[in-house]
Amino acid sequence: MQRTDLDHHMFAREDCPPVRWRVSDGLVAYDDAVAEMERQVGLIADGAADELVWLVEHPPLYTAGTSADSKDLIEPDRFPVFATGRGGEYTYHGPGQRVAYVMLDLKRRRQDVRAYVGALEEVVIRTLDSMNVKGERREDRVGVWVRRPERPPLPDGTMAEDKIAALGIRLRKWVSFHGLSINVDPDLSHFSGIVPCGISAYGVTSLVDLGLPVMMADVDMRLREAFEEIFGPTVSEA
Repeated sequence: MQRTDLDHHMFAREDCPPVRWRVSDGLVAYDDAVAEMERQVGLIADGAADELVWLVEHPPLYTAGTSADSKDLIEPDRFPVFATGRGGEYTYHGPGQRVAYVMLDLKRRRQDVRAYVGALEEVVIRTLDSMNVKGERREDRVGVWVRRPERPPLPDGTMAEDKIAALGIRLRKWVSFHGLSINVDPDLSHFSGIVPCGISAYGVTSLVDLGLPVMMADVDMRLREAFEEIFGPTVSEA
C-alpha cells in the first residue's frame, strides 16, 4: 500500500490531553533546539509531560541526516554543519523557513512509522491547500512537492518539480522528534551549498517564490489547523 492510500488520521486515545503548541520568536540555535527536544522527548516517554509541537526558525545552517553522503555537501564551509539523528540526508535551515519539531507519543496514537510520515506529509499538503498551493507527495521521495509547468521539462520529459517542504524524523521509545520544514521565504540560494535530500534532479521553492507573499504567522495558523485535523486538538503554551 502506498502512503497516499493510508489513513492519515492519527488521533490520540480519548483520555490523552491536547498537544502543547509552542512558537518561539527570533532565531533558535540548532544545538539549543536539539537539547530541548531531547529533554522533552524524555519527559514525554516517561509520562511526565504532554506531547509537544514546537515551531522555530534557525540561523543559516546545514544538517546531515543518518543517510547523508559527504559528496552531497558541496560547500562545507558556507554554514555550520550539524550531524543529526533524524532520517534523511542533507538539508538547509534558515530564516524564513518554518521548522516544526513534532514530539508525539505514537503509543498513544498508532505505532506505524510509515503512517506517521504520511500523516506529517498530509499536514503540509492541507496547509498548502488552504493557500491554494497544490502540494503533492511522491512515493519514491519523502517530502512535499509542487509542479512547475512554466519551467522546461526534465531530461526524461516529465514535468519540472520543486520541493517546498522537507521531512525528517526520529523515534525513541515510540516518541517522535525532529519533524518538518516549510519554505515560506528563505533565501533559496543557500540550498545550492548542498544536494538537498540527495536529490539533484529537482529544485527547491518557497511560498514567496510561488507568488504568495504570506506572513509566517499566517502560515503558523494554517499549519495548526491542518495539524489538528490529522492529529487532534492542541493547546497554546506560553
